[in-house]
Amino acid sequence: MNVLLDIIQVLLSLLWWIIVIQAILSWLIAFNVINTYNDFVRSVWHALGVITEPIYRPIRRVLPDFGALDLSPLVVLILLYILQSIVIPALYVRPAYPM
Repeated sequence: MNVLLDIIQVLLSLLWWIIVIQAILSWLIAFNVINTYNDFVRSVWHALGVITEPIYRPIRRVLPDFGALDLSPLVVLILLYILQSIVIPALYVRPAYPM
C-alpha cells in the first residue's frame, strides 16, 4: 500500500511541475518573449495543453468567468497541495508495533 501511495505522490509532483511550467510558458508567450511560430514551442505548448486540459475543464465549469484571467491552474495547484500534504500522508499504513 505504501509503495502505491509513493507512486501517486511522484505522479502528483510531476503534475505540479507540468502546471508550473505551463504557467511560466503562458506568461512568456503572453509577453511575447517567445512565440508559438517556433515549432518546438508550439509542440511543447500543445503537449502541456493536452495533459492539463482534462484537469482544468471541470474546474472551469464551476468557477465564474473572469474574462482573460484563468484561475483553474491555481485551483488545481491548491488541490494538489491538499492531496500531497494532508490526504495521502493520512493514508500511509503505520506498523502497529514500532521496531
